[in-house]
Amino acid sequence: MSNWLEILAHQNKWTRKNSSSFRLSIAEANDLYLNADLHQLQQAAHNRRMALNSNKEVTYLIDRNINYTNICTINCQFCSFYRPPGHAEIYTQSATEISQRITELETIGGSRILMQGGVNPNLPLSWYLDLISELHTRHPQIMLDCFSPIEIEGIAEVCNSTTLDVLTKMQKAGLDGLPGGGAEMLVDEIRNDVSPKKHGTEEWIRIMREAQSLGLTTSATNVFGFGESTMQRVEHLQELRKAQDEALEVGDLPFTSFIAWPVQLEVNTFGKRNSGRNRFELGAGPSEYLRHIAISRLFLDNFNHIQASWPTMGLNVAQMALLGGADDAGSTMMEENVVSASGTEKMEATELELQRIISRAGFSARRRDSKYNLLPTEILCSPRDELAAPPPAQ
Repeated sequence: MSNWLEILAHQNKWTRKNSSSFRLSIAEANDLYLNADLHQLQQAAHNRRMALNSNKEVTYLIDRNINYTNICTINCQFCSFYRPPGHAEIYTQSATEISQRITELETIGGSRILMQGGVNPNLPLSWYLDLISELHTRHPQIMLDCFSPIEIEGIAEVCNSTTLDVLTKMQKAGLDGLPGGGAEMLVDEIRNDVSPKKHGTEEWIRIMREAQSLGLTTSATNVFGFGESTMQRVEHLQELRKAQDEALEVGDLPFTSFIAWPVQLEVNTFGKRNSGRNRFELGAGPSEYLRHIAISRLFLDNFNHIQASWPTMGLNVAQMALLGGADDAGSTMMEENVVSASGTEKMEATELELQRIISRAGFSARRRDSKYNLLPTEILCSPRDELAAPPPAQ
């Protein structure tokens, strides 16, 4: 097919039982990217979201992002958070400092920490194992999703071991999951330009597949807006869909969800390229973001959940994404230091704020944990029937 209207009409006939007959090709997805009317594309993505998760609920997570160290040797061009070894502003938090942050999370009913840092050559594997074990002992009810694939690879190099061995030992110490950080664009041409010291697409997928084979919880991410083509954006989605197929085929724990957001370019090296024009000419605005979410929902037919990114796009745009393919509002976060270092200002949302955008989009808000298990939820916002204007019917 080459006509976007025909492609969307065909996609609207999708059901779980006939999913394989409606799988979007790379060429079709690129056609939608280039030509489809945004509103009709969002409607098709919303139809797919409702066919996948028809309970009219939008989930969210009470958690905290903890960036335990800013020491890193990878020097990604779009990262404003890292500091090289020896820099005056480097830090590494102790187990006690991290535990205090988790205690603060527990007081508001949180269920997960997402802990990432840099590739720190000064920390041996024993440091990580002791940290995870200590946190697991002190906070047994908090899920520990820690260390992106690039960090796992860096730890393996420091201790002269394999990434699978590192993951296995971390899991025994109490690790629950692996964050999806470091994927950015799973297209090596782009990776080699913006992160030449970072491992390639094959290595990111391999480490994630190792984590899945152990039963660790994983998510898939995508940072876009580096000047890549729409075809390259779809190629990233293809890498994830293929890896998800492999996990499902052999019975491994698949990716729980997909999260995408535009690169932030306000204060980093990549934004200053091209005489500073990258800051204004690259990245992505709300319409482009919503288009990307909608296409991701149609293309990633083996992913159950797609998350809206309010930290980079704002709560209002995230709310629109809930009507265009996304079924999850993300998390409260409490704190975040990596994306915010690149210029984003709002890095914490209250539970009330998330419930409000969910309710006003016409859905019911529901807490979850990092495995998408539904949790008891106290509704804090006003009932929908008290709103000045009724929410859209679902």
